Amino acid sequence: MHRVLFICSRNRLRSPTAEQIFSGRNGIETDSGGLAPDADSPVTPDQVQWADVIFVMEKSHKARLGKRFRAQLNGKRMVCLDIPDNYTFMQPELVALLEKKVAPHLR
Repeated sequence: MHRVLFICSRNRLRSPTAEQIFSGRNGIETDSGGLAPDADSPVTPDQVQWADVIFVMEKSHKARLGKRFRAQLNGKRMVCLDIPDNYTFMQPELVALLEKKVAPHLR
């Protein structure tokens, strides 16, 4: 079982879309969170600890995550997807981009 955490800024568009897309897949559990102070669901230390692999949408997320959760990140696999905040929730182009960039890391 892969425990996958998706992270973006406010947990409103990109990471919830990714969570929804991959949540029904065989052998995958998903969760998501945001790093901004006004995130709908802020990332917690427990989420970071729980995850086997963490997907961040931007390089800045990787840096902020490293500063805030250094202890919980020890040995965790982190992947930056380089997906800008230019999409709406479940936008077909975002779904296609996530499929292309995430799926190879979950095989």
